[in-house]
Amino acid sequence: MDDVEAVVLVGGKGTRLQPLTFSAPKPMLPTAGVPFLAHLLSRIRAAGVRRVVLGTSYLAETFADHFGDGAALGLEISYVVEEVPLGTGGGIRNVSKFLTTDDVLVFNGDVLAGTDLGAVVATHRRTDADVTLHLVRVPDPRAYGCVPTDGDGRVLEFLEKTENPPTDQINAGCYVFRRSVIEAIPEGRPVSVERETFPELLAAGSRVSGHVDTAYWRDMGTPADLVHGSADLVRGIAPSAALPGPTGEALVLDGARIADGARVSGGTTVGRGVRIGAGARVEGAMLFDGAVVGAGAVVEHSVLGRGAQVGDGAILVDAIVGDRAVIGARCELRAGARVWPDVVLPPHGVRFSPDVE
Repeated sequence: MDDVEAVVLVGGKGTRLQPLTFSAPKPMLPTAGVPFLAHLLSRIRAAGVRRVVLGTSYLAETFADHFGDGAALGLEISYVVEEVPLGTGGGIRNVSKFLTTDDVLVFNGDVLAGTDLGAVVATHRRTDADVTLHLVRVPDPRAYGCVPTDGDGRVLEFLEKTENPPTDQINAGCYVFRRSVIEAIPEGRPVSVERETFPELLAAGSRVSGHVDTAYWRDMGTPADLVHGSADLVRGIAPSAALPGPTGEALVLDGARIADGARVSGGTTVGRGVRIGAGARVEGAMLFDGAVVGAGAVVEHSVLGRGAQVGDGAILVDAIVGDRAVIGARCELRAGARVWPDVVLPPHGVRFSPDVE
């Protein structure tokens, strides 16, 4: 697809993932051993696309610092900084001057998916569409943009987060635009493609197509989805050519030390220099570089930021611990608890269960 370019929108602040996003934008969070964006870029490269434009804003410099010109990935990457928030449509319009091809793949930068990008483009061209939306089916579509289609795949409506959705098909955050449609988006002001651009195209009689498939898909916007998506990558459930090691129950990076008797499973990522103590149990977790898990501690479906420490016998279930924070021995954090960077919890300082010892 050398006649297709890609745009990835990575300007969001990732507030739902705080405190992890205090030090890195959401697409740059270590996910299965590499920045999350690396998995998407690997899919774009595998599909045959060579030119990518990143629409950045929050901590914009971190993207270029890591990916550079893209040559190491076999890509040519350009960066456009969004000085003020412009929404999805405004963000796409903001990068238009860097585009040269007639067909442009556009991605939300916080979606993990395995869809065949070539097939999405093929649908776009076969139906001579102005815009084509990748659609997936979900059990509860109320929290997403609901997109009914007719028998020919033509989009009939775009219903953003409706309480009574007429279909289980939702907007999956991947589109193919004709460049002329991008250039017609109003410039210099916030625009939502979901609430403004797509409904206006339908009202004008433009051809908006839907490409529906059953490939892997997960919105990575919440801590639970980030943890589960990372585990799916490690176990090979979600496809990626960027995984820095073989798939399996755990991905253990350079310099990590796991003591005898410790159990690490469930798609856990053990970052560089991490230490896991004797008898600890770590399941489906993300341990960023330099984190420490004490002897006998339990860490399940949780994230430990860079340099975070979990004391002996502590229990973390569905918890987020910021960079360099210290969770004292025998503390217990559950049910979405979040600890900000550099916070120190003393031994036994936080419990969910009665402390009977």
